[in-house]
Amino acid sequence: MLALSIVAHPSPTSFSHAMAAQAGAVLRATGFAVREHDLYAEGFNPVQPVVEALNTASDDELVERHCAELQQADLILVFHPNWWSQPPAILKGWIDRVFRLNTAYAYPEGAGPDGVPIGLLKAREAFVFNTSNTPVERERDVFGDPLERMWKTSVFGLCGVATVTRRMYGPMAASGAEDRERWIGEVGALVGAAARSFRERSAP
Repeated sequence: MLALSIVAHPSPTSFSHAMAAQAGAVLRATGFAVREHDLYAEGFNPVQPVVEALNTASDDELVERHCAELQQADLILVFHPNWWSQPPAILKGWIDRVFRLNTAYAYPEGAGPDGVPIGLLKAREAFVFNTSNTPVERERDVFGDPLERMWKTSVFGLCGVATVTRRMYGPMAASGAEDRERWIGEVGALVGAAARSFRERSAP
């Protein structure tokens, strides 16, 4: 059982990192191996070079490692702040370079560019945990929650991940220790329940 955990926040003391640490501890306690990546700490290059124009291979060893682990993962977790109703640029670049053709999705044989893609990912469940200084209700009611559509439909849905759970916590600037403790507890409970369910389904 393999979980892939991606954190995209420039500060190593961020709440995104705290959530990722909690999720990782819960996953290991339930028997998962966890591949953890801090994109900023790794210096992941979000810029897709011209040589990757076909988006099927890269000469960047880090990109190839991420692609291999994405393919192998049974569970995928992403942690990032909400910036202008979008993920940080480093995470968008990670999607561009890692969720690539013949890794995350493919086209049926004989289909043209207008064909309907087929999802290739092994994972059938993913979690996205966001932090925000925009009240959750305003993000949903005023802006239409574009992060929800992006992750559930445009990214994971297209690539074959059937179940996507997303939570946004905030406003972070106005939160206290009690709020953060409650949110961390929810992250652990959600991930733990999914991990136990997966283990039970996978038992011989």
